Amino acid sequence: MSQFFQIHPDNPQARLVRQAVDIIRQGGVVVYPTDSAYALGCHIGDKGALDRIRRIRKLDDRHNFTLVCRDLSEISTYARVDNRVYRLLRHRTPGPYTFILKATSEVPRRLLHPKRKTVGLRVPDNRIAAALLEDLGEPLMSVTLIMPGEDLPLIDPYDIRETLEHEVDLVIDGGYCGMEATTVVDLADDLPIVLRAGKGDVAPFED
Repeated sequence: MSQFFQIHPDNPQARLVRQAVDIIRQGGVVVYPTDSAYALGCHIGDKGALDRIRRIRKLDDRHNFTLVCRDLSEISTYARVDNRVYRLLRHRTPGPYTFILKATSEVPRRLLHPKRKTVGLRVPDNRIAAALLEDLGEPLMSVTLIMPGEDLPLIDPYDIRETLEHEVDLVIDGGYCGMEATTVVDLADDLPIVLRAGKGDVAPFED
């Protein structure tokens, strides 16, 4: 049976944030709000938790997970960021974007695209997510909470708890956070490529 925390979207309660991070550190799978939709997250180094998320979402080994980071400097620990990429990221983080970048050796091999050695990274503009990441001190391994066979993410924390109460360790109710996925931009090569148009404005990457 999963735990259920109601965390204030503007003033996250530090006690509940700490408890949520403890669950993550102990190998738990959590549902948490972002600036685009609810997501599933777990500790970056926990293969067991990663496998549980794969089962919940029915994902194959080729699915790209995203590292959800605190800020731009943390992104540069896990991805190769040159001056051109840095300028693009600086104006779009935090925000509803996922960026595909060439990974550094800090990224666990199981998270990499098998051929390109890339990884998705993002910095959400959401206070609960930011508080979790700050307390955790490292990125969350994450995917959007879209159930198998569905096109749109789950949006109601009570429905999420009912659906996943035996599959996850914690559901964080952070209120309504939308149902539109992030915009995904591939920055691994010379020119930006918009792979998915979502909540984030694509215009800056189409010049």
